[in-house]
This record gives sequence, structure tokens and C-alpha cells, in this order.
Amino acid sequence: MELPILPTSIIGSYPKPRWLLRMYSLYELGRLPKEDFEEAVKDASVSVLREHERAGIDIPWDGEMGRSEMTEYFTAKISGFRFYGPVRVWGNAYFNKAAAVSKLEYREPLVLEEFGWVKANTTREIVKVPITGPYTIAEWSFNEYYPSKEELAFDLAKILNREFKALEREGASFIQIDEPAMLNHPDEVPMAVEAINRAVKGVKVKFGLHVCYSNYHLFADYFDDIKVSQFALEFANRNFRDMDYLKKLTHQELGFGAVDVHNPRVESPEEVAKAIRKVMEYIEPERLYVNPDCGLKLLDRRIAYQKLVNLVKGVQIVRRELARSGKETVPFRRSV
Repeated sequence: MELPILPTSIIGSYPKPRWLLRMYSLYELGRLPKEDFEEAVKDASVSVLREHERAGIDIPWDGEMGRSEMTEYFTAKISGFRFYGPVRVWGNAYFNKAAAVSKLEYREPLVLEEFGWVKANTTREIVKVPITGPYTIAEWSFNEYYPSKEELAFDLAKILNREFKALEREGASFIQIDEPAMLNHPDEVPMAVEAINRAVKGVKVKFGLHVCYSNYHLFADYFDDIKVSQFALEFANRNFRDMDYLKKLTHQELGFGAVDVHNPRVESPEEVAKAIRKVMEYIEPERLYVNPDCGLKLLDRRIAYQKLVNLVKGVQIVRRELARSGKETVPFRRSV
């Protein structure tokens, strides 16, 4: 399978339509039937897919319209977790932090139905399935059962491995593991790497790993130990500085964060093109994907959409430059 050179993708989340946020509120208050809420989520899913496609994104997702939070969504579907109530994250933001109170077991599919809906409703041949990784779920949960965080993370890896195999059977070709907490404790990074490798073992799809808010110089020491074919990292928020660690990326692809998800200012296509040219000083274009730094959900929807539009326009500028030297397509690589 061939893709245009510098394939464009998303990281995961996208702003929910205002009407869907109202549906969430009504549903949580018990004033909206479950079937009506699920229909609203599916309608929003298709709406966001169309936005991604209109923007020109090559590998879309539905912006996680059915997910309220990146760990709660998964822990609610795994046996052995219990919720005690909301925990403050920052400011007035809360999430239901789960506690592992007994051995964790696979109870039901985590994203299989979500993937099936997106796949059936996109015009694109490939979609990216984002799933929170085993270490981050362990780090952002209370542990009231396991003797160690390692054992908790490894049981989560086993559950995710089962889900990944189910996704492969259903036709998924690209899964992104999200591990924003992976470098919280430098002494635990080897354990996080092992958990990720256990999760992907025996699954023959393309795996990406998204890590943000982190010390990439530390992370780079583990590039060759992690069994994924792509690392999706943030660069725009760091003003595209200090990228020497990319020299340690020996053969894997890079998902290059070219627009800042924390700043409402919309980057121009020329700024995106300039950033791509800069990263190509470290990695050849055949191993380069282009995406936002992270999920876009905290931005106004109109701003998020325009950032994607300009990201694609910036990529098209560089594609035209590369075409002059005969570089127009790249193969879709599933393995490292």
C-alpha cells in the first residue's frame, strides 16, 4: 500500500461539538436514554471524520467522540477496577480515577466497536486507532491489589494485547499507543518499555507510540528497545528546538508534531513547511509523518480545524519540492 510522501495524520482527540457536550451532560444527569446518547456520539463521529477528510488528513480518526477521558474510558471496561469518585487533575478539571481492587481481567472489547464504526464511515483506506498504553493506565490509577506497579502494568499489557489481536482480526492496520506518563519516573522507563512490548507481541499491525510532556533526550535512549515502527512526538510547543536526539532514531518513522495544540494561534502553511524542512535535516522524508503535537480537544473547534487545514497545506508545499527530485509516495510500513 502506497501513501503520499509525508503522510498526514492526527494524534487522537478533537473538540466535541457543543451539541454533543450537551448530550453528555443530559446523559450523565439521567435525562437522556442510552440509545439516544449513543446515536449522538455516532453522529458526531461521522461529522468529525468529515472534517478531518475535508482538511485533507490522510489517516484520520473520529476525535474520540465517545471518550470522556483517556484512562477512565478504558478502566471502566476492565474487570477489577472500581471508581470512588472524581479526582482533580488541574484547575477545575476532574476525572474518575480508577482503583485496581482485584486481578484485572478482559471483560469486553475496549475499542472494537468504535473502530468498526469509524472504518465503515470514512472515505480513507487507513485509520489510526489511539489507545492509552499499559504504563499510563497503571500510573494514573490507584493500586489497591497488586504487590507492585510492574505487575499491574503487565496485566494491563496482557489485556491490551488481547484487544490488539481482536483489532487485527477486524482489519485494523494502524494502532497508536498513548503513553504521556511513560517518563514520569525515569527509573521505571525500562518497566514501561517491557509493558509496551508485551502489549504488542504477536500482533502484525503498524504500531505508533505517542509520548508528550517528556524528556525526549532520556526517551531517545530507548528508541531501539521499543517494538513499534513510529514515534509520534511534539515539536511545535517546543519551538522546534533541540532536536539532536533524533539522530538516535535509526530506522523507525517519526510522527512530527508540526502545530501547537496549546496555542490558539493558527500556524501558517509556510510556518509548517519551514518546520518540516528543519526536521528533514535529521530524518529523511521517507520516514516522516506529519501530525499535530497532541490531541486537539482543548481548542475551539474552528481553530482546531484550521490548524489541520494549514498543516496539510504546509505539507503540500514540501511535497511539491520533494516531487522535483522524484519523491512522491512512500509504502505503508507495518513493522520496524
